[in-house]
Amino acid sequence: MPARNTVLRSLHDIGLAAWFGGSLMGAVGLNGAARAQSGGDWELGGRIASSGWSKWAPVGAAAIGMHMVGTGGLLAANAARVVTQQGVAASTIVKTALTGAALAATAYTRMLGKKIEYVSSESTPDAEKAGQHPAETKKAEHHLEVMQWVVPALTGGLLVLNAVHGEQQRPTQQLYALWKRYRRIAPYLPRPGH
Repeated sequence: MPARNTVLRSLHDIGLAAWFGGSLMGAVGLNGAARAQSGGDWELGGRIASSGWSKWAPVGAAAIGMHMVGTGGLLAANAARVVTQQGVAASTIVKTALTGAALAATAYTRMLGKKIEYVSSESTPDAEKAGQHPAETKKAEHHLEVMQWVVPALTGGLLVLNAVHGEQQRPTQQLYALWKRYRRIAPYLPRPGH
């Protein structure tokens, strides 16, 4: 009977849920509210959004860390199934690539957010920097508008792949995959009496 991995699954799923939910709520709720409350003043909107994202950052980092610990533990616990069950290795490779892309997108989004935060701050040196580099600030703001949707899209893709992995763990799916694998290698197996 296979061992239970409740703690690892919980870390994996809760971390991913918070990562996806936090990024989606930030894009829709926090950034949308900051735009609405600022009345078109991008510096005020940047300060409002930056304040909210700064409060979320430690929780978001913890969620990503939980997800990564759960992911690594589940991969180690299911290593034999990844190797032997048809289709699991392919979905695991895709999920790993998507996780890497989501991590990179999250880091890049945070970097852009910090840049906007520094430029939109009320301190005089940062305000002077914004005046000196308006094109760079606009470029960062445009990239951030795009990236705020990339993170929830990538983490949403991870949720879909998580569902695929769950389906692949059904006993009928495991037996079917093993049967297909056996049928593929059966012609090459030695036969009794030969």
